[in-house]
Amino acid sequence: MKKHISLTLFVTSAIILSLVYFSGFITKPPEIKESSKKETTENKSINESRVRKLIGQMLIVGFRGTSVDENSYIVQKIKDLNLGGIILFDYDIPSETKGRNIVNPAQTKKLISDIVSYSKIPLFISTDAEGGLVNRLKPVYGFTDIPSHETLGKKPKEETLRTAEILGKELSNLGINFDFAPVVDLNVNRENPVIGKLGRSFGDDPQLVYEYASKFISGLHAFDILTSIKHFPGHGSSDADSHLEIVDVTKTYKEQELEPFKNLIKNKLADTVMVAHVFNRNIDPDYPASLSKIFITDILRNDLGFEGVIISDDMDMGAIQKNYGFEDAVVRAIKAGTDMLIISNNGSVYDESSPQRAIDAIWNAVKTGDIPISNIYASAERIKTLKEKIK
Repeated sequence: MKKHISLTLFVTSAIILSLVYFSGFITKPPEIKESSKKETTENKSINESRVRKLIGQMLIVGFRGTSVDENSYIVQKIKDLNLGGIILFDYDIPSETKGRNIVNPAQTKKLISDIVSYSKIPLFISTDAEGGLVNRLKPVYGFTDIPSHETLGKKPKEETLRTAEILGKELSNLGINFDFAPVVDLNVNRENPVIGKLGRSFGDDPQLVYEYASKFISGLHAFDILTSIKHFPGHGSSDADSHLEIVDVTKTYKEQELEPFKNLIKNKLADTVMVAHVFNRNIDPDYPASLSKIFITDILRNDLGFEGVIISDDMDMGAIQKNYGFEDAVVRAIKAGTDMLIISNNGSVYDESSPQRAIDAIWNAVKTGDIPISNIYASAERIKTLKEKIK
């Protein structure tokens, strides 16, 4: 693997662009002097309130509620923490109840419209709409019935394009601008409880998965919907569900699982890449991919040349919550090179303090030099560039 070269200073022009974009809360760039001093000294010169606002942009947060007003929790967090986006669900796992955010098309559209009206900066309005069993916009609620990736993978590729265009139009009409799809995991293990058994893979051939995923992405792009290819570096060979527990693919991972990611990145089709909570101890003996500098910076950023936004899979999933402290995990993810974190608040517990705790933890790591300030500015620039695509 290529050795990671730590960014000790972020390019001045990129810093200025980031600060101009977030001009609502930053009036001038922080002073970063060229010197031989350590990152710790450099980081201490940064204004806390400014950096906290940029860190807020690195979070995509889940919440409860099918309607909002100015006093609603999520509206307050958007304003106070400068959140980068939200994620919508139809089912609330902690309480085991339906109707968390999504009830029907009219209600969902109004919810989104109201939330957007309270934010001064464009928001990522996201959800998981893959089709089949993993689709928050279910037909039973009045939404279009979208086939699973597995079903589409057995039909002509042009049908995937047409299906994604139908989905893209529906998402756009609702006000959703970011779909955490398509899944580009290979169906290596058909008994895989979170991929194969749920019909989430287009197939086991890396070239065909790439081609079907390309059509799916193109269909969503036709309606200006951002996408996220997942779950890097590949979840298809696993025999466990990272929503519930740690997943180790050391003995099952196949090198070809990386091919769809590599090709989509090479052909500039990947808006974002979502990194999985999977261990491959042959690559990193200490951390799952989502917390690994080797996977995120050395492989994804440097070897594959991905220049866009890297997103960690949900930090509230069992693989993280049962094995790492929340604050420790978010710091490790950002330190490894992640740009954005999903904090769904839809795991085993619902904790409205988690976005603030994440920002506090990341800021404290910046302040001590554990996370270089250049990482924050680099992420801010990538997020800004991606948000420029929101219509």
